[in-house]
Amino acid sequence: MSGATVGVVGAGAWGTALAQVLASDGREVLLWAREPEVRASIAGQRRNALFLPGQELGPSIRPTGELADMARLPVLLMVTPAQHLATILEALHPDPDCDLVLCSKGIEAGSRRLMADVVRDSAPGRSLAVLSGPTFAHEVAAGLPTAVTLACSGGDAQWQRIAPAVARPGFRPYFSDDVTGAEIGGAVKNVLAIACGVVDGLRLGQNARAALIARGYAEMLRFGEAMGARPETLAGLSGLGDLVLTCSSTASRNFSLGKALGEGMSAAEALSGRLSVAEGAHTAPVLGAMARDMALDLPIVQAVCALLDGSAPAREVVARLLARPLRAEQGA
Repeated sequence: MSGATVGVVGAGAWGTALAQVLASDGREVLLWAREPEVRASIAGQRRNALFLPGQELGPSIRPTGELADMARLPVLLMVTPAQHLATILEALHPDPDCDLVLCSKGIEAGSRRLMADVVRDSAPGRSLAVLSGPTFAHEVAAGLPTAVTLACSGGDAQWQRIAPAVARPGFRPYFSDDVTGAEIGGAVKNVLAIACGVVDGLRLGQNARAALIARGYAEMLRFGEAMGARPETLAGLSGLGDLVLTCSSTASRNFSLGKALGEGMSAAEALSGRLSVAEGAHTAPVLGAMARDMALDLPIVQAVCALLDGSAPAREVVARLLARPLRAEQGA
């Protein structure tokens, strides 16, 4: 049916943006969309009016609603929400030789699995990689320069297969073999972006936001080390790079959620009616529980948990953080 070698599973804003950049050189890209209206909009108008309005899409993007169309492709970018990845994989049955590239960022609620662990359990034996970094979907779709981490569990051999399939002049992947580090950076930064949005909503200023980014990065390192991630991975595009981007703009779904919380909305109010998932809202309670079980001190993460479960309002949460004992910066 298709001459595509790369498929994108999930046609939200990020999945559509990835399909657009991959199709920018005329190569055919198969894009799976769950929603019939999204498939119709892409096929008929060359736009994803629901999730990425305003962006004209290339003619070589082919929408489909059939997972069977995707299963035979050699490279699949998995861009479904983190909480639905297992369900999609079980329905997908990808080819045993397929390279699965994980592009969703989060930790599965309940099981506490990273996305790579979800793949290992739901699609055992498949080669997997993680694509992560500072990537606002609308900028990627517009062809603006972007650099990402492509962490390959299969090392250099897998990199040699996948990199040519996803690299484009304005979309530059950098190699890593630290899949865990790439995943943790992407998951934790979503939670920290909520906290930075709260600072913006409370009008606490740029100094406070910069301090929160720095102390949040220390928490990312602390958690990453406990999970076996390499510090240099977290200092790169998928960690610090993504953290800085998503903590700085309402274009980030997680930042905009935090901003609404800081302005006085409840979590239920702020999350209602959203088309796109603010994954940090799902990740925060899981991350907080994991930190407690590992006896890790992640005060910013715990503060976000308190905001999301309604146990404390934004100003009280900030006051608690400011009242923490004075201590040395390094190692704290």
